[in-house]
Amino acid sequence: MTAPAPWRFDLVLFDLDGTLVETAPEIRDAVDATLQRLGLPPVELRQVEHWIGRGTRELLAEALAFATQTPLAEIRDSELFRRALGDFSVDYALASGTRSRVYPLVRETLEALGRHGVKRAVLTNKEQRFTLSLLRQHGLHGLIDQVVCGDTLATRKPDPAGVAHCLQTFGIPADRALLVGDSSIDVATARNAGVAVWAVTYGYNMGQPIAAARPDRLLADFQPLLDALAPPHQALPPSPSSSILQ
Repeated sequence: MTAPAPWRFDLVLFDLDGTLVETAPEIRDAVDATLQRLGLPPVELRQVEHWIGRGTRELLAEALAFATQTPLAEIRDSELFRRALGDFSVDYALASGTRSRVYPLVRETLEALGRHGVKRAVLTNKEQRFTLSLLRQHGLHGLIDQVVCGDTLATRKPDPAGVAHCLQTFGIPADRALLVGDSSIDVATARNAGVAVWAVTYGYNMGQPIAAARPDRLLADFQPLLDALAPPHQALPPSPSSSILQ
């Protein structure tokens, strides 16, 4: 049996939806509640899974375009969209944490990374108010050293600015960082930032096979991350208390 390769990363950046937490069921509930308020038909879970990845604002625009059979560009510039945004903010806040779940081995992996002194970041296109709430609801906020959301910086994934910000914050070179995600957006972000990228096969990726995005490694779950940390790697003291980027 081949031993796992030695751990070589000082920073791991994680996507959120479809990587750390399964969120599609409750996002669909929130979307349907908003559509119902507007007198529009509900959408299927599979459709919502295909829209996850570009932030909840864009997901809502996709849902409205689908429900009204209107071009997406028109929806983004419409009064309907502006009205729906306010409703969706309330509906998603109510739904958040009700039907989402942390994927297997995620919590154990975040804890193990912390014990080994590896910095842990969340890099998501989800807006900050929804991201921080979700992390707290699932007890993950204390296992993350930095959070960069879709509205934290001037740009979002696949722009590499979020990765660059984390590298600069922790003083870690790109060749010592790893991005773990579930979509072609995550793979493109890593490539743009010059960091390694592993992709989970259980995520969303707009309904497409993640293998087609050609990540450096495919993961059926987080076990390979745990295995890579396990070899004769001397555990370091737990990392300092986490600091969330506001």
